Amino acid sequence: MPKALPVLDTTAPVCCSPMAAGPVDEGAALEIALRLKALADPVRVRLMSLILAEAELGVCTCDLAPAVGVTEATVSHHLKQLRDAGLVEGTRKGTNVYYRPNADGLVALCRVIDPDCC
Repeated sequence: MPKALPVLDTTAPVCCSPMAAGPVDEGAALEIALRLKALADPVRVRLMSLILAEAELGVCTCDLAPAVGVTEATVSHHLKQLRDAGLVEGTRKGTNVYYRPNADGLVALCRVIDPDCC
């Protein structure tokens, strides 16, 4: 059974100094690692690329499932991991949920890894 990810407060983006600024403390390292762990799956990387490609309109789970070759239930599981890590956000429209990148979360994570990226 895979180890469950701890729950993060995703109401705010990553709140750490860039890793290049010096050693990070244990709490910051955990926060960064958990967000990166959410991306450490090939299906999630593909989902993120599809969501980033359609960032303006958002992408329905019903369109993501056939694009990555898994069921909608599996896509929902992967999207929950990405949402819990603060990397995507969903908006319900009728019976469908449309996902878009969480720009604040992605930019903050990028800045933690490389302070010169953005």
